[in-house]
Order: sequence, then C-alpha cells, then structure tokens
Amino acid sequence: MADAFDHCEALVREGDKDRFLATLFVPAKYRRPLHALYAFNLEVARTRELAREPMPGEIRLQWWREVLGGMGRGDIDAHPVAAALRSTVVRYRLPPLALTGLIDARAFDLYDEPMASLDDLERYAKETSSVLIELAARILRDGRDPEIAEAAEHAGIAYAVVGLIKALPIHASRGQLYLPADLMHRHNAQTNDVFAGKATSELRAVLAELRLRARQHLTSVRENLSAVPAEVLPALLPVALVRPALGRMERRSYQPFAPSELPQWRRQWTLWLAARRSLRKAF
Repeated sequence: MADAFDHCEALVREGDKDRFLATLFVPAKYRRPLHALYAFNLEVARTRELAREPMPGEIRLQWWREVLGGMGRGDIDAHPVAAALRSTVVRYRLPPLALTGLIDARAFDLYDEPMASLDDLERYAKETSSVLIELAARILRDGRDPEIAEAAEHAGIAYAVVGLIKALPIHASRGQLYLPADLMHRHNAQTNDVFAGKATSELRAVLAELRLRARQHLTSVRENLSAVPAEVLPALLPVALVRPALGRMERRSYQPFAPSELPQWRRQWTLWLAARRSLRKAF
C-alpha cells in the first residue's frame, strides 16, 4: 500500500502543483491521504485527455463509480490510485456520494456542449472543486464533520472559475467552451471568435464579469472563515493563489489566449505566507 501512496504523491506533484505545494504545509500524517484524494481528482479530471472520445471516457468514469461502490476488487488492488483512495475513504469516512457526484459532474468534460449559464458553471464548480475542499477538510479532521460547507462552497467556485479562465486556450483549441452562454449573449461575444483565439472586447467583458464573480466568492470565503475550525483551514490553502492570479489577469497586458501561470516561486511564497500568517489576508 505504501507504493500506492507514493505513486499518488508523484502524480499530484507532476499534475497538480498547486495542491501538491499546499500539502507541504499540512501535518505530515495527512499528506498521504490528501495525495490519494488529489490523485483521484486528477485521474477523473483528465478523463477526456486520456480517453479522447466520449464513450471510452464514460467507461472510464463508470469504472471509478464501481471502485467507490466496492466492485472489481482485483482491478482496484492493481490500480495504485484506486487502492490508495479506497483506503483513504475507509480510514477517514469520506462520503462516497460526494465522490460519485464529482465523477458525474466530470462527465460534462467529455462533450462539446456549451455551459448554458453562470448558474450551471457555479454548480459544476461546486461539484468538482468545492467538494474537494470539503473532503480534504474531513481528512484533516480525522473523518469528522469539517464544518466548512459555506466557506468551501465559495472557495471552490472561486478556484474553479479562475482555473477555467486560465485553461481557456486549451479548451478553445479543442472546441470546448466553459464560458457561460448567458454571459456570452449578454456581452455579444461570439463562440467562433473564442475558438479562433480572438481576444475581442466582447470576450474580455465576459472574462471581466467572471473575474468579478470570483472576487465576490473570495469575499464570501473571508466572511465565513471565523466559523471554520482551525485544524481544517489548510484545506483552503490552494485558494490563496486565486487573488494573485486574478491580479495578473487584470493587467492591461493580459492576453486571454496566452499562458497566465504564476511563477512557481510566487506560488510557493504565497502559500507560505497564507499558511504561516493569515488565510484571511489571502482572500
């Protein structure tokens, strides 16, 4: 089993640097289960990338549902992420419905259907991002109710919205559109322009509204922090990277279809400050 958790750590270090860096600031005994949770999320999130077509993707997602349902024991033992996840689910009493809800939400990624509305986008963000924060918090509280639902909901939405804005060049290149259709219509932004990589003023208006919405959710996180038990606060650490990412996106030189990642040293420094000083200031 140790090898399974080592595999998860390597996977998260390579594929989800923000969350990997955040785990460096949690008590050592929780790092392995967090790596298992985040590795599972990474495996599910990259289903489209690995499967390439909807049907193989659906089969892959169904396999993960069966893992959580206790089916296919031999296959699970042979899959390091599945084995580590099952151990973590049992040890920390993670609700299987929360994990299967994340899987179900990720089925949207397999298709090229547009995101219909801002409400739909935020629902998707809650089911794929907010839930991950809640589950991480439950691990940090040894399987007990983390009492973080309100803060986790807003934090997860802010984190997911900024992540989707950063991923716009990748999604556009393969004909995916996570920008809500109602915002596109309100600002008269054209889907064809997005897929052509044209940073029109209309598209910039859509992105500006999404950034504003992310900031509003950060404000809600800050307002709810006082009710969050101290031991689960590290589950929110990755969200400390949202505000500096928004700052970069709001510069005059910002180009929506160019990479917009914070340098690693800046991410590490931001997480260190948030972990050692005050998360409230990070939001």
